[in-house]
Amino acid sequence: MSSARRSFSRAELESFRDAVVPDLLPTRPGQVLRLLFVGINPGLWTAATSTHFAHPGNRFYPALLKAGVITEPIDPANGMDDAQRDLLRDRGIGITNVVHRATAKASELSNEELRAGGAELTALVERERPVVVAIAGITAYRAAFGKPKAVPGRQPEDLAGAELWVVPNPSGLNAHETVDSLAAAYREVGVAAGIVDPA
Repeated sequence: MSSARRSFSRAELESFRDAVVPDLLPTRPGQVLRLLFVGINPGLWTAATSTHFAHPGNRFYPALLKAGVITEPIDPANGMDDAQRDLLRDRGIGITNVVHRATAKASELSNEELRAGGAELTALVERERPVVVAIAGITAYRAAFGKPKAVPGRQPEDLAGAELWVVPNPSGLNAHETVDSLAAAYREVGVAAGIVDPA
């Protein structure tokens, strides 16, 4: 993989609209899913690279590193290789989305899509049995699960037996969050999942 960062034209990115990005889940013995991060839906850059949270402006991986959830830096902008994906899997980390089709902005999703995605996510959690589920985005969580008054943080009810948290969305469009504030939230879920030492 080249170290030079890829770039895509607007037309190239648009060609990935409605594409589906595979979930990052355990694939071999010894990989145990402890912490499942849930994005709203893939962006076009994510779809183009088949890598979650891949846009260069996204703060997800820098925040995970600062939080201690991962221990090696990951730059996903060109797309991850299998070794990088296994760095996450071996730490007990998985990634999925509420809605699986790619759009330029999450605001393009309908409430019906989000509700259907919430039901699909529940089934995934029942099957994969993570310790903690962390949904990145309070607005999407409220729509997907019919919880209009939900607030960020640990939710009062579990999701299919997993601790349920809502954490800030790391998109660069979420301008009032910083890598530091994201890292603080992601550290909390890392501790809850047993991935980060609470000390």
